[in-house]
Amino acid sequence: MEVSKESMQGEKALSLSKSMAKGLPVPAGSFPQQPFPTPSPFSISVASTGWSSRPPINLYSLFLRFLAFLFSFVSALSLVVLSPKKKDRESSASSLGEYSELMYCFTITMLAFAYSVFQLFKGILEIADKGIIMSDKVSDYTSFIVDQLLVYLLVSSSSVAIGAIKTIEASSPLRKASIISVGFSFATFLVITICALLSGYKLCKRIIW
Repeated sequence: MEVSKESMQGEKALSLSKSMAKGLPVPAGSFPQQPFPTPSPFSISVASTGWSSRPPINLYSLFLRFLAFLFSFVSALSLVVLSPKKKDRESSASSLGEYSELMYCFTITMLAFAYSVFQLFKGILEIADKGIIMSDKVSDYTSFIVDQLLVYLLVSSSSVAIGAIKTIEASSPLRKASIISVGFSFATFLVITICALLSGYKLCKRIIW
């Protein structure tokens, strides 16, 4: 049976070659048709997930959250590390605990640091498709409200700390630590302000569009 099929295919191919050599028209169905490969659903799912499938605004927001995390960490660390300790400072030197304004700035900076860690962790999980901490709707509302609150607290704490820095002696290590801390605190304020604008855009897009 297989031999007869092969002989029939050979005769058909021979007749087609003779017809083409003589210039005769060849039927359209005489040539074997190659089946088109069907795309794998697994390849589609892989291509549509991960970092490339997320909107660019999510990636920008994640980068800004990382900057806020970095700046707030440096701001808080500078006050803790560079300010004089009780056992090391002289009797005339100032300490961090003596200035409520600097303690207020340190507390707000730590709040911004903890919030940035949470947002950074949540954003990485969402982009990597490892899980969702909260729904998109709750996340948009929460991010917008907390961003606005932190923007106000950061600018107020930086303003208060600047007034306290003026009263510290110029030669005191606390003055240098406070200047560095306030500088990075203000940088954190600028970054979270941009995050607040992005959060407002996402919230308006959800409500209006």
